[in-house]
Amino acid sequence: MQCRFCKHEVKTEFADLVNSPASNSYLTYQQLNEPEVFYPLKVVVCEKCFLVQVDEYKKSSDIFNSDYAYFSSYSTSWLAHSKKYTEMMIARFGFNEKSLVTEIASNDGYLLQYFKEKNVPVLGIEPTSNTAAVAIKKGIPSVVDFFGIRLAKQLAGEGKKTDLLLGNNVLAHVPDIMDFVGGMSILLKDNGIITMEFPHLYQLVLNNQFDTIYHEHFSYLSFSSVSKIFEANNLVMFDVEEVPTHGGSLRIFAKHKNNASKPIEVTVANMLKKEKEAGMLSLEYYKNFQVKIESIKNDLLEFLLSQKRAGKKVAAYGAAAKGNTLLNYCGIKKDMISFVVDANPNKQNKFMPASHIPIVTEDHIKKDKPDYILILPWNIKDEIVKQLYYVHIWNCKFVVPIPKLQIL
Repeated sequence: MQCRFCKHEVKTEFADLVNSPASNSYLTYQQLNEPEVFYPLKVVVCEKCFLVQVDEYKKSSDIFNSDYAYFSSYSTSWLAHSKKYTEMMIARFGFNEKSLVTEIASNDGYLLQYFKEKNVPVLGIEPTSNTAAVAIKKGIPSVVDFFGIRLAKQLAGEGKKTDLLLGNNVLAHVPDIMDFVGGMSILLKDNGIITMEFPHLYQLVLNNQFDTIYHEHFSYLSFSSVSKIFEANNLVMFDVEEVPTHGGSLRIFAKHKNNASKPIEVTVANMLKKEKEAGMLSLEYYKNFQVKIESIKNDLLEFLLSQKRAGKKVAAYGAAAKGNTLLNYCGIKKDMISFVVDANPNKQNKFMPASHIPIVTEDHIKKDKPDYILILPWNIKDEIVKQLYYVHIWNCKFVVPIPKLQIL
């Protein structure tokens, strides 16, 4: 494939998870007897710019449609993170009732609601109509569309250039990243600020987070590669923070190149240095990841097989996209895991793609009393353990598969 940034012909493999259905393609009972479409899930790294990426095997418009099942507001820790961000940005940059804050991939209004509470005007941009409808009910104006240069020109022409343009966990989700960042450059006011959060490739490699690889994630991002993409669109980084969400993410701060109102912080040079010293600008860094993936697969399968032979019952919590990657790469089916609990009613009473494990309400844990609960969204394991505190009554234990198998 061609690199989606520099157009170099990419041949170096980073990880091969063989194939699987799209990660959020949950099944109804009727669909269990229908054929499922599997797509290749092979990740490559560009030999020229070191952008890690998958090809667009399934079209973005087919993934992010009106049946999209991910609603951000079902995670209390994510809501707390979003509220804290809002308070920090208002305190640091002084956004007020005269500002406009625009979020790309605003989902169900999980974040913009906090700016709205502070009387800061907001605008959401969200391609999935079902999540946008929830935001609109919260009083958050929302444009149901995919973001890029076309939409940015339209909104700018309507007088909707923005003071703060933000996006959380969306930069990795766009197949045409140059069109996406180019659109941000158009929509941002001359003295405006961009913040983006995305899982840090450095943490993915360090902590074996291969389950964050799925078809919705077209790119796996380092600070170095994102900086180059932004610079190609006349935007520059002026600050960067490491945040704990999603197993270790970066929050970047960007501005127009000719905006002298915000000094470039030392954090920018420090992060570039950190990645270079880690070896991220060398192909050798990316060549041994497959071995780590296979080790995690073997350990999890050995654990599940031993519990099966011992007559123990294993359930799972969190019908997360990362969980589907893990289950499908390992070949785990409902004979190994009885059910998956999820708080999102849009997933309940459906089935995990490929594995066909039923997704149920939390009541099933109390009823069936499993011996182990495998936490699939390990990035919020503390939240889940706290929520399910009562399982220790019957000596149930929690299992976390990443970065290595742990029994809590």
